[in-house]
Amino acid sequence: MALLPIVRYPDQRLRQPCKPIETFDTQLAALADDLAATMRAAPGIGITLAHVGILERLTVIELDGPGSLGVYVNPVIEWVSPEMRRHTEGSVSMPGVTDEVERPARIRLNYQDLSGATKTEEADGLLSVCLQHEIDQLDGIFWIDRLSRLKRERIIKKYGKLKG
Repeated sequence: MALLPIVRYPDQRLRQPCKPIETFDTQLAALADDLAATMRAAPGIGITLAHVGILERLTVIELDGPGSLGVYVNPVIEWVSPEMRRHTEGSVSMPGVTDEVERPARIRLNYQDLSGATKTEEADGLLSVCLQHEIDQLDGIFWIDRLSRLKRERIIKKYGKLKG
């Protein structure tokens, strides 16, 4: 497994929609392994190929340590609950800053696994937050876009100070 270089905000690739993955092979599986290793090293609990500058629809999420890795190829949210929840979010592409984001409490999504098989999954709690956050990234929506203009400006200023 190799660590991939993480692109940092304000890299424009973080604002680009990702294209669907069409080839399911050992190369894709190796890329998913590299992405997972990169996420763990960051450290983070979720990451997309967009975070490493590859504009294709793949995300990995690991909430409960080794053995709990979820791999989602071409994920699309098909339903969201009307109930909303707030959760603190951040990004491996903007380390050192976080803020609360409001999102639907539950979702249902369609995705493919590494063999190309289509899956449907429902999620709530932290998994729901992570999936929405990472799917936003695959759609070219960076997490701070979900904040008010004032909060977004504060986060960008704080991040600028952290970067030096």
